This record gives sequence, structure tokens and C-alpha cells, in this order.
Amino acid sequence: MEIRPYQPADFGALDDLWREAFPNDPPRNRAERSIPAKLAMNDDLLFVAVEDGVVIGSIMAGYDGHRGWLYSVAVRQSAKRRGVGTALVQRAEAALRALGCPKINLQVRSTNAAVIAFYRGLGFAVEDHISMGRLL
Repeated sequence: MEIRPYQPADFGALDDLWREAFPNDPPRNRAERSIPAKLAMNDDLLFVAVEDGVVIGSIMAGYDGHRGWLYSVAVRQSAKRRGVGTALVQRAEAALRALGCPKINLQVRSTNAAVIAFYRGLGFAVEDHISMGRLL
């Protein structure tokens, strides 16, 4: 497995992966909107995990100079429990650390016990905050 920066030729495979991993996400989170917006940031913080020429995972990171964020961490169902997610998080953490990022945040649905356990295993902790949002 190789983890590398996203390339335009990865779009179809990444779109398929996200549809598998996040079937109930709203249209605003779909690849056709999210990927061009991310690429416009020119921050090189979108990575894919590739095995035998096939995209099997992804992670998108962001850094605003204050906190880093992880988004769209996805692993193909057929590749789960093989360390792909861990390797993706480590790659994004390294990239954020290199930018001087002091802390990483992420959001997880409160009902997703498996994903919460995954991040706890990587050293993340549930913080006593309320997540708020507003559509623009």
C-alpha cells in the first residue's frame, strides 16, 4: 500500500469510495463539490491510499494556522482492519505537524461507536464541546 497526494485521475475512484463509506452524507459533502473546493486551497492535504493501483482509502486535512482538522477519512470495506485508516491518519498528522499545527480536531457522529473507538486507539479523546454549524 502507498499513501500519496491525491491526483486528478483518482477522482472517480475517490467518488466511489466516499459513496461506499458515507452513503447518507448530504450532497454538499459529495466528491464533485468537496474535491474541487479542497484543491482550490492548494494546501496538498488530500491523500489517498492505493493498493495494486486501486484507491482503498482517503483522508482530507485542513489547517487554518490555529487548529488542524481531519475530514473524509474513508477506507474501503474490503480493506478495513488492515491498518489503512491508521496509516492515513498518521500521514495527515505528519503533514499537519510539518506546517506547525499544534492540535488536530475531528468530528464523529455520536452514534458511531466503532469510529470513536478507532480514534481513541490513536490517542484522540472525546472533548466536552458542543459542535455547532450553519449552512451558508
